[in-house]
Order: sequence, then structure tokens, then C-alpha cells
Amino acid sequence: MNLALALFSLILAKIKVSMKLYKITFAVVVFLSACTHQSPDMSVIYPKTSTVDVKDNYFGTMVPDPYRWLENDTAANVKDWVQQENAVTQGYLSKIPYRDAIHKRLTELWNYPRYSAPFKKGGKYYFSKNDGLQNQSVMYVQDNLDGTPREFFNPNTLSADGTVAFTGDAFSKDGKKMAYIIQRSGSDWQEVYVKDAETGKKLSDSIRWAKFSGAAWQGNGFYYSRFDEPKAGNELVQQNKFQKIFYHRLGQPQSMDSLVYKDDAHADWGFGADLTRDERFVLVSGSEGASSGNQLYYKDNQKPGSKFTKLFDGFKYTYDIVDNVGDKFLMMTNDGAPKNELVIFDPQKPEKADWKIIVPEKDETMVSVGYLSGKLIITYMKDASHHIYQYDIDGKMEHEITLPGPGSVGGFGGEREDTATFYSYTSFTYPPTIFKYNVLTGKSTIFRKSDVKFNPEDYVTEQVFYPSKDGTKIPMFIVHKKGLVMDGNNPTYLYAYGGFNISLNPSFSASRIVFLENGGIFALANLRGGGEYGEEWHKAGMKEKKQNVFDDFIAAAEYLIKEKYTSTPKLAIAGGSNGGLLIGACETQRPDLYKVCLPAVGVMDMLRFHKFTIGYAWASEYGSSDSASQFNYLIKYSPLHNLKKGVSYPATLITTADHDDRVVPAHSFKYAATLQADNAGPNPELIRIDSKAGHGGGKPTTKQIDEWTDVWSFVFYNLNMNTPK
Repeated sequence: MNLALALFSLILAKIKVSMKLYKITFAVVVFLSACTHQSPDMSVIYPKTSTVDVKDNYFGTMVPDPYRWLENDTAANVKDWVQQENAVTQGYLSKIPYRDAIHKRLTELWNYPRYSAPFKKGGKYYFSKNDGLQNQSVMYVQDNLDGTPREFFNPNTLSADGTVAFTGDAFSKDGKKMAYIIQRSGSDWQEVYVKDAETGKKLSDSIRWAKFSGAAWQGNGFYYSRFDEPKAGNELVQQNKFQKIFYHRLGQPQSMDSLVYKDDAHADWGFGADLTRDERFVLVSGSEGASSGNQLYYKDNQKPGSKFTKLFDGFKYTYDIVDNVGDKFLMMTNDGAPKNELVIFDPQKPEKADWKIIVPEKDETMVSVGYLSGKLIITYMKDASHHIYQYDIDGKMEHEITLPGPGSVGGFGGEREDTATFYSYTSFTYPPTIFKYNVLTGKSTIFRKSDVKFNPEDYVTEQVFYPSKDGTKIPMFIVHKKGLVMDGNNPTYLYAYGGFNISLNPSFSASRIVFLENGGIFALANLRGGGEYGEEWHKAGMKEKKQNVFDDFIAAAEYLIKEKYTSTPKLAIAGGSNGGLLIGACETQRPDLYKVCLPAVGVMDMLRFHKFTIGYAWASEYGSSDSASQFNYLIKYSPLHNLKKGVSYPATLITTADHDDRVVPAHSFKYAATLQADNAGPNPELIRIDSKAGHGGGKPTTKQIDEWTDVWSFVFYNLNMNTPK
């Protein structure tokens, strides 16, 4: 499921290309250029999509919904429509003469080893690795860092097509048992099983109907969150209400699990359990939405018979317990500090007046806190890039951990007594690399790195700050080949998200290289609504202020054109989920500004999103059409409701999947049907509907390569890339 904007001043430098990469790139370019001499018939005849006479009355405003029938994902006529649309889309894409060449190059780029940062449990080290083209990464174990890794858990054995994904793990405190989570065909529904870490044997334990849950161990069992079993046939669309927390004791059937926490008065509230690392305190966090703050409850296991006690009420602020220090809690919070601060307090006296500030709020946004060997390792975000600092437990800053450059970092986990930890660093042209960090000496060393079949020295990354409609400066990253001439003719792929306090930081994508090496520019705009500059930045792009997000993105496109990076005939815009909403809204508001639109798994119907699965949780971010005042602004930007007959829309490839139970595919279905009916121009308006796939998480490598092949083929063709000049 789950932004500040930045643009770059460009450095022109001589291109340094290795002969091997030059041959590969040159071959692809020549092949693509040669193929553009052909003129296949790219005309599109869309399926005839029937309509129904359905209207809803929103506070006196009648709103038609002629494609309401497409919401019934299991109906035979909907399945027929999906097949017909996919046939049209694949028929169009199959005519693009260099589609196979793109697939081949993507496969080459994808085929490199990818590692997770190792972690230590029960005296052994665990990590995940994908050899390159494996559908799912494999978990390995080794007795020490110099030992030989051996396979511990291979999710590729769970399904022939790789559509069963290993999406989470949790070890017991002694490291002898591992609870692991799998998800099927991309659905958010989770199944939890247990593996004996010493023998490798799968135990009898089996949990179903968990969703948005982890496994929090205490003693001989673990806590997890689940919903009631949905009605048969409605598993992917039925609203998920009344999330509850259960405790599962090893060896017992799920039917005997103990109900630990529920709230019968609030159907829309979600709950999750966690423990401090010494298992003394059980923590329950409650939320009323995907972007709201949280209520926090705790129970002290050292006090037999103790009940959960509420620490903080309401959902205005976020309270994130890092760990306990004896009988006190170390907590990161934005209560009174929109960019977060670190405090310590006694849970028996949780009033704010009794907090002690350890690390106060800074100009940069505090992202996460690690606690090892009595030291605090704090990740901050400055202009959408991570910076890491080490503090002592009293909040004195000791030093900054030097990174290779502007990028993204994750890791710094471990047990309290560990003196060594691991982290992963990545950036746009820097594949994920694992570093080992010594907490006592402050030294970082490369532990594992990956080599991708491209030369990162051929590319440059810049960051620029451009003005939005109201004058707000938005950061944007821009990546391209060194020496690229800014003459307004460069194919450009502009991506953003802008919501739910989620930040977009520099990261590597093998799929992106095929675009960059053929003269493309990649631009990442950090829009309001994200978390790059803290909660105030987030709030500036939510609910009635959501239009700021669209204005920020439109201004990014205008800036790229004004500064001669690109031009409208060479500009593609893309985003997924909330970013799919972004693309849909910007397509309807400024159809003249871009050539290609790529809304992926998007929230397109802003009047009915809350009626499916977990959609109601987004009301805290968007508002709801059940409110008259919120309906009035939702209807103004809802992508589905702002398409107009007689308008010439950009070439559009909508992507969704049949098992997406986060943003149900009906959003994309209805948008595609309406767009095809309303478009008055010559551009293709297509929808690609994947099977046995969901919102994106856990998608097997083969499906990822296939999807990116289709996306880049569509982009290359409609931006007229590699056409001889």
C-alpha cells in the first residue's frame, strides 16, 4: 500500500562509457532506431462497454455512475470485459517492433545479486538474497560472518509461478523459532506459519485472515492482528472492519487463540501489537486511518494480571516507542515537534510536562531511531536525502556517519548489546550496498555490494527547487546521462507520490536504466502531502489542501519544459496508488501538458473509495463523500468525475491487477471505460490488467519484467524515442 519537491541544476561533463556498456547501449539504440522505420497499424478499437442508469444523490447533487457494474470483480461480464481490454492492449503493444529488445535488456539489467542487510538471532546471522532472476528472494543463514551461507527458507518452492511471496518474518527472543508471513497473488491477506530455526522443520501452526500484521513474540507464542473471515467470493472487495489483536500459543489451533484487544465501538480503527526487546512491555497502537496519528496503550508483564493502560489519546500526533530503558520509554514523537523529537518518560506519568527531551526537534526531519550498545543512531532527512548521526543516551551528538552521497539508508537494527550493526545505502545510480557499522569505533565498511550491467559514472544526479503555483519551493531530483544537451527534445519520465506522509528518497531501479541509457531523463518531484519536511508538509497536501499536490506536480512539468529539459511531446508522467490518483487528477486538469500518462493501481473514484476493503482508512487523508463539505472538494478533483467528452487526452496506459485488494481494480476499470468513451483525440487509452497480482508487493521478478517491458514499450513508442533525426 503507502512529498517535498526538488529539481536539479545540471552539470555538463564528458561522457565516460565503458566499451562493453557502449556496445550494449549502441546495439539497443540502433535496433530501436531501425525499427522506427516501420509503420505498423497502431489504430485501436476499444471493446464496447455497456452503461447502467445509476445515480447517487450527494447532498442534492446527482452524480451518475454508468460503469458501476464494473465494481463486481467476480461477475462473468466483468471478467469478459477484462479479457477484451487486455486483448486490445496486448494487441497494441505486440505491434511495437522493439518490445522484445526492451524485454531482453531489462532481463540483463535485472540479473544481478541483491541482498538484504543481515541480522543476528540466536547467535546466527540471517539475510535474504536474490541471485538475479529468481521470482522471490531466498533467506539464508550462516553461523558467523565468515561462515558459509546455507539456504534457510526458499519461498520459490511455494508456487511454480512465484506468486506466493514471503513478506515478513519474526524470530522468538532466543532465536529458536521463526514466524513467517506469506501472501498469495499479491493480495493483502496474510498467512502466518512457524519454522523451527534449529531443525528447519515447519511446525503445525497456521494463521489465516491476518492483514497489515506482524508477529510480535512473547514467550512461547506471538501477537498478531486479524479481521473476521470475509464472505466467500467477496474476499477481495468486502470492507475490513473491527481489526482485533490475538495471541497465538505454539502448537494450538488458531481457533484457540486468545483475544487480546478489540474495540467494538469503533469499526474503522486498526490495532497492532509490539513488545519492547526485553519482552517486559506489550504495546498496542491504535489508528483511525492510514495517515493519522495513533493512540498508544501498554501493559507491564512484570505485573501479573495487569491490564492495558492508555498512554496517549486521540489521533492528532504520532507516538513511536523505540524501546524501554529500564522502566522508562524512549519515544519518537511529533507531539509539539512537527519534524519529530526524541523523549524519555515514565509510563506511569505519561503527561507531556513529565517528558525529558533527549534529542530536540531540528530543521531536518527525524525519520527513525536505533538503540544499540547504549548509543542512539538517528536517521534524519534533509531535502529528501538521509543523513545519519550517532548520539549518546543523553542526547549528545557524537558524530555523523558518512554516506557515499545523497541517498537512502535503512537498517541499524539488532539487539541492545550488539556493537556491530548493518545498513543498506542506495541512490539513483548506486545499487543497494550493505555496510557493516561498528558502534564503538564509528567505522563503516562495505560488507556486500552488487554489480549491475551498467556504468554509473555515465550519469549525473542533480537537485533543483522550483516554485509551485503559490510560490512554495518544491525539491526535485533529475537524473540523466552526462553531456545530455538541454534542447527541449529529451524524453522525460516525471514521477511523484504526494500523500500519506510518505517520502520519496533517492533509490536504485534496474528498470529505469533502460530509459536513461537511451537518452531519457528521470525526474522525481517531492510534493507536498509527503513527509520530507515533517507533518506540516504532509498537512499542506491533504484533505481540502489536496489541490496543492496537483499544483506542485503540474509546476514540476512546467519547470522541466521551461528549462528545456523536455517538451510536451516528450514528457511522460507516472505514479502509483495515491500517485495513480495524482496522475489521473493531473491528466484531467492539464491534458495539454504531457504526451503520456501512466496511472498505476490508482485511487480514481474519490466518491466511493471508502466502500471497499480498507479504503475507509484513507478518509483521514482525503476526507469522505459522506461529508457535505468534503464532498464539495473531492468532486472537484476526482479523476473519474472530471473526465470530459470531446477532450483530447494524452496517450494513457493504466495498470492494475485482479488481486489488488488495497485499491480495488474497479477504480482503474471505471476510469479506463470513461476515458475511452470521452477521448476525442488520436492517442491510445489502454488498460493493462495483470492476473494473480495485487497492489505491487511481492510481485515475482518475471511479472515485474513483463510489466516494465510493456510500460517502456508504450513510453518509447509514444514519445517517439530513438527515431532518426
